[in-house]
Amino acid sequence: MISTADFKNGLTLLLEGEVYQIVDFQHVKPGKGGAFVRTRLRQWRTGKVIEHTFRAGERMEQALLERKPLEFLYSTDDEYVFMDTKSFEQMSFSGKIIGDQALYLKENLSVTIIFHEDEVIGVELPNTVELKVVETDPGLKGDTASGGAKPARLETGATVTVPLFINEGDLIRVDTRSGEYLERASGG
Repeated sequence: MISTADFKNGLTLLLEGEVYQIVDFQHVKPGKGGAFVRTRLRQWRTGKVIEHTFRAGERMEQALLERKPLEFLYSTDDEYVFMDTKSFEQMSFSGKIIGDQALYLKENLSVTIIFHEDEVIGVELPNTVELKVVETDPGLKGDTASGGAKPARLETGATVTVPLFINEGDLIRVDTRSGEYLERASGG
């Protein structure tokens, strides 16, 4: 059990049977009445952020999460297959668990699967991935990094906005948290 005095950003707790992570919190001591803690919590399963208020000193159960590194192998329909690189055991998960992050999964990518009481509740990708541009309008001679932008479809099916100088076949680095183009990667 943890108290509101133990709160810190990133802490996970159980609330109404669901796992939540503290995004932000603020201790409030009004002139009248008892102190309380105002929080913003992100639900692990859905990613939905809610606001919740706790009484100061209130106790709740901490959600203990287990993280396991796995390597992405392939996907079929709505199933994503991963492998434990130590035991070579394969596990498959539904697309609902992977969510929008599936747009950045490519073969042999190392990810972290998050479990709560032996149930998979989420997947953490690296913050950046390198992906090949498979379709975009051709770049024009003289375009520079400070020019305009255009859409580009990547090898995983994701579409990102890239600078005009990026061409088909280029390898680019993408932020998996925001889906934004970061830079052209070497080797592209």
